[in-house]
Amino acid sequence: MIIAKVLLTTTMDKVGHAGEVVNVASGFARNYLFPRGLAIEPTEHNMSRFAKERAAHEAELVQRAEKARQLKARLADQLLVFTRKAHGDGHLYGSVRAEDIAAQIEQTIGEPIETSRIRMEGTIEALGPHVVTISLYKEISVDVRVRVDEEGKKEE
Repeated sequence: MIIAKVLLTTTMDKVGHAGEVVNVASGFARNYLFPRGLAIEPTEHNMSRFAKERAAHEAELVQRAEKARQLKARLADQLLVFTRKAHGDGHLYGSVRAEDIAAQIEQTIGEPIETSRIRMEGTIEALGPHVVTISLYKEISVDVRVRVDEEGKKEE
């Protein structure tokens, strides 16, 4: 396989970010990247053109990581309480889903969380305390405490 160095003009998953010089198969560069304008030859002139874009992208990544750390600090001490109707054995008639958790987080702290970032093994279908992991950014994640109380019962 012949390798070609290309300068990406667009960020592509599993390939690289805009302004980055990457090694790709020459056929991929010749038949896909160049005709679609997704990459150009990494000449000095072209690299200086995309230097600003790359610097802006790196600054954005740093900003995202910082925002995720701040959100982690705000979520770490949160307790989300849900009330649901339950059977006598503690199983819920309805369940607590990732959408419910995301909505309550947004209501409580004002930050929207994508439901795809909430990692649960399934829906919560029993009364009591639970822990839900939320992936905020790359390796930054936080465990959020969730408690499900029975509807109509007085809190302790």
